[in-house]
Amino acid sequence: MSSVPPPVPPYGGARPAISSEERTASVLAHLSALIAAIVTAGWLSFVGPLVIWAIYKDRSPMVRQAAAGSFNFNLGLWVMNVVAWICLFTVVLIPLAIILFLIANVGMVVWHLLAAYRASQGRTYSYPFQIRILH
Repeated sequence: MSSVPPPVPPYGGARPAISSEERTASVLAHLSALIAAIVTAGWLSFVGPLVIWAIYKDRSPMVRQAAAGSFNFNLGLWVMNVVAWICLFTVVLIPLAIILFLIANVGMVVWHLLAAYRASQGRTYSYPFQIRILH
């Protein structure tokens, strides 16, 4: 008889296995925003994640979190782009507009690709700047 106790499951219980469909939908939630941003010049980048969130919100916690995070992040970027466009129409604030456009667009590409990569591994990603609307 062994005196070694059985291993204790992690706090909150064992995590359920993540299916390939969940990983694919999570990756799509992140990349759909990037694709929509390219196609619509940044104006509708939040629509793809919103659609995926609406479809998967009750089926998969991982996909819901990925789509909500992507939507919230893109909403923040959308606000930043609107502010940049307003600054662009004032002569004095054109340099600020250029800086805001660069931050928003480079950040969008980098953070969405990083989030999609983590989702493909079955891991979650928390975006650095979000206006938390969806959960």
